[in-house]
Formats: sequence, structure tokens, C-alpha cells
Amino acid sequence: MTMPSAAPWFYRVLLTLIVPLALLRLWWRGRKQPGYRQHIAERFGFINVPAGGPIIWLHAVSVGETRAAEPLVHALLEHYPSHRVLLTHMTPTGRATSTALYRDPRVLIGYVPYDLTGAVDRFLAHVQPRLGLLMETEIWPNLILRSRAHQMPVLLINARLSARSARRYARFDRLIRPVLSALTAVGAQTAEDAERLSALGATSVSVTGNLKFDVRIDPTLQALGQEWRAQLQAHQAHRPIWLAASTREGEEALILAAHRILCAAPPEPHPLLVLVPRHPQRFNDAANLVMHEGFRLTRRSEVFPNAETDVWLGDSMGEMVAYYSMVDVAVIGGSLLPFGGQNLIEAAACGIPLIVGPHTYNFSAAALAAEQSGAATRVEAVTPETLATAVNTLLSNQLLRHEAQAAAARFVHAETGATDKLLALIAQYHRP
Repeated sequence: MTMPSAAPWFYRVLLTLIVPLALLRLWWRGRKQPGYRQHIAERFGFINVPAGGPIIWLHAVSVGETRAAEPLVHALLEHYPSHRVLLTHMTPTGRATSTALYRDPRVLIGYVPYDLTGAVDRFLAHVQPRLGLLMETEIWPNLILRSRAHQMPVLLINARLSARSARRYARFDRLIRPVLSALTAVGAQTAEDAERLSALGATSVSVTGNLKFDVRIDPTLQALGQEWRAQLQAHQAHRPIWLAASTREGEEALILAAHRILCAAPPEPHPLLVLVPRHPQRFNDAANLVMHEGFRLTRRSEVFPNAETDVWLGDSMGEMVAYYSMVDVAVIGGSLLPFGGQNLIEAAACGIPLIVGPHTYNFSAAALAAEQSGAATRVEAVTPETLATAVNTLLSNQLLRHEAQAAAARFVHAETGATDKLLALIAQYHRP
């Protein structure tokens, strides 16, 4: 079969027609996040790359993928000392995360171009990467096919594909199969992911594990979280603290209702809820909801919580490790309602007992392994009452918390090693 050099005409026409809507969306989202209105030219392939050594290009769409890629980025810089790494993103929060994580001048940061033939060609011509690495589920037809036409190896790494997504992709088999076939190789997180990707047309698929298990926990952020806890305990000793991490729209109402139940039950002192919405543009909405429900609110950006605080809103970026490090129990957002869940590995690496809801299909393998190991408790039917019961069970039982903490450490340790496997895979296709 002859490999196409670009996506089918109907895809290219459709994308061209969508561009004005995409620009309007950037402007609209820029009301709350000014970063969406910056570096617009990069989204059309106009990226400035200073002269220097050869480039390995790694695309991580947003915050979660960017954090997952961190151990691999450091390993690439170590193994290819004459190279630079270009990290591209789709979102300002992903870009801001890279900016905060890396001080090495060999790390370059930008936006990935829209999947327009001209924009992708312009990007590849400016950057001239020796190798392209796409994180997780970034399957863009023109990006992959034009990379192949430019004779650049492109690998899909840390790849995951849920059964739900595989069924969706299968409906567009004529579009997706040539694209997946054009990938030089795939490093899948699990055997199930590898099987689904192979069935859709990917070749040279191997199981390399999940990079998120190789996460580096920032000791400075851990120390900050422990300092916060010490400050709280100095004013009100033994006050239990629980965290709702990376919550999505609609979940805060459930969490606040559960918190009301916890606060109504003896004994004193009542627990403190640390609430951290997933997206920064929702910080104010979450704050308004907390106050509307009659809770006493303080915000990370304004003041430290005191004995009167019911809810501390984590309206900061890049401090999730600190929040995990100050609490007794963490509820993983995105799993209470059908959003597919969030990465729970970083929380487990911080040694925190976890609670997840039924909706973890984006991280199904990790969530199941955490549950089976005892690191996580799953609430199947989420109501304020069932959530409050799960949280209270862990808050009120120190022995159970310690067992869950030990299980979390074993869970993370058992799954490490993806970075080394990916380096070996990369070495097969990139020889400096």
C-alpha cells in the first residue's frame, strides 16, 4: 500500500474551515487566560528556533502530559548532550508548566501548529527535528503524515487508547489506519493499549510502560506542603485535612455536599477541605460556589487558612505536590462524574491514600492497579453520602491510612522503568 503524504482532501478542507472558529475560541478563552492570545503565529508554524545543536521534538499537549514527560526529557538531555529538546504544547497551562520545570537552555518551548498541511510543513522546515515524539493520544493526521514525508521518524510514546476511544477511531478507519501505519514505532503503556493500536493499523508496537510512574517528586514542593500542614496543626492540632484534586465542573457540588456531612458529624475539630479545580479559568466559579454554599473560604492566592476556614481553594499552578503533601486523604477529580479521571500516580508517589470514583477510563490500568494494591479506594455509586463515608473511613482510622500509604509506595515502585524502555526504543531510530 502506498503511504499517503497528507490527510484526505475532505479532512484538509474541514480543518481549513474550522480555523476561524479555532481563533475565535482562543480569543474567547483568552478572557480568563491571556496565554491563549499569545504566540498565535506559532500555531501556524511560524516558530523561532535559535541556532544550535540538533533537535529532538517532543509534543505534550497539556499539563498532565508535560509532567509525565519530565523524566524522559531529562534522560534525553543526558543521553544526547549535543542535542536540544523542543517541547510543544496545545495549552498555555502546558506551556507554563514546561517553563516552570526546565531551566536548561537546551530545552526550547513552543506551541504545536494546527494540523494544516502548510502550517505543519512550515514548522518542520523551521525546526528540522531529527526525531518526533508524540505523547499519549496525539494522533494528528497531517502532523504524522507530513513528518513521514519529510523523512523524519515519528514515534507515539507513552501511548494509551481506551476501549471507548478505539471504538470511536474505528468509525473513521479509512482516515486513521494510514495515519497509524505511518508512525515509525509505538511505545504503549499496556498490552491492552498495544492491542487496540495494532488493530487500528499501528505497526512496530511494543509495551514500554507508563512514564507517569517515573515521576520525579519535587522535594521543595513536598517540604512546602509539610510546612503548610505544620502551620495548620500549630493553630489546631489533629485537624484532619482532605483534598479534592483536579476537580471538574459539577464535581465541586458533590464534594461540598460531602464536606457538609463530614463537618456535621462529631468529633471536633471538623476537617479542612482543600479544593483544587483542574482548570485555572474555573477558580473563581469554584470560589463563588463555596461561598454560595455557606462555607468559610480562603484562597491560596490571598491568605493562609486558619481555624475558622472550612475550605481552602488551591488557586495556584504547579503546586499539586505541595497540596498532596499536606493532606491525609486525596479524592481524584474527573472520576466522580464521567470525565475519565485524572492521573493518580503523582498522588500515590507522595504517599497519600486515594479515593476514586467510577469514571477512570482515561487511566483505567493505573486506577485498577492502584485499587488492587490497596493504594486507592473506589466509590462506585457517587453520592454526597457515599463520598463522605469513604473519606471519613480513612480520616478516622490511622492504621488504615498507614496501610494505604505503604500500598501506594509499593504500587508506584512496581511500575517504574518506562523511561529506560523508551530510551532503548528511541535509540533504534535515532543515532546521533
